[in-house]
Amino acid sequence: MQAKVGLITNALDFVGPPAVEALLEDGYRVIAQDPAFADEGRREEYVGRHSGIVPLGPMNPYDLITRVWDESGRLDVLISNDTFPAIHTPVDEANIEDLYATVENVMVAPFKLMQAAIPRLKAQGFGNVILVTSSRTELPLPGGAIPDMARAGANALVKSLSIELAPFGIPVNAIAPNYLYSEAYFPRAKFIDDPAGQEFIREVVPAGRLGEPEEVGELVRYLANMKGSFHTGTVIKFAGGWPAAPKRPN
Repeated sequence: MQAKVGLITNALDFVGPPAVEALLEDGYRVIAQDPAFADEGRREEYVGRHSGIVPLGPMNPYDLITRVWDESGRLDVLISNDTFPAIHTPVDEANIEDLYATVENVMVAPFKLMQAAIPRLKAQGFGNVILVTSSRTELPLPGGAIPDMARAGANALVKSLSIELAPFGIPVNAIAPNYLYSEAYFPRAKFIDDPAGQEFIREVVPAGRLGEPEEVGELVRYLANMKGSFHTGTVIKFAGGWPAAPKRPN
């Protein structure tokens, strides 16, 4: 039996590492795309640690989807793991180029990827789609307009895609983390090793800690392996109960 095929973008950041591990454990042939794989040494080192991986460097979404189908002939799960530094600044002080770059990476990129993939997904008649977005828009903070706008757009894209693909039996869902450990957004040195960072997380996150990569991997595994298509159009918050009312003093 032919192995199932999974594509994960930005495989080295955010939800990429636990998504790779989850699919490998489930026997997928994993195509891992990441800009860092432009370096041959980085690709070889990664393959040495992950059997069953096909690493691909930076490429535009249309070429990426074409290559996946040319080499694999199918795609069982597409994970658009979209990451970009969260640039916080008041609107009146913001650099418009930061807005353009953020929107391009976390909203336009998955749009292009899906635009390229949809005709092939429809033709093959199956496939699970997961967009990795963010739940940060549930509690906007001062200075967060740029990342909030982009993430809100990505979550809206999930809703639109689910409507368009539901008649074809192709579910589209989002995992929307916040306070998930990753070096991209909540690095270990600041939020795990530093007592001040630990205390901040205990105060803000009802679970009292950062989410573990293995935990979001469980959610990836569920969405990737769904056999039915009725669960579609959801933006699943993964944030340890955040946001919640501030803790009151005893």
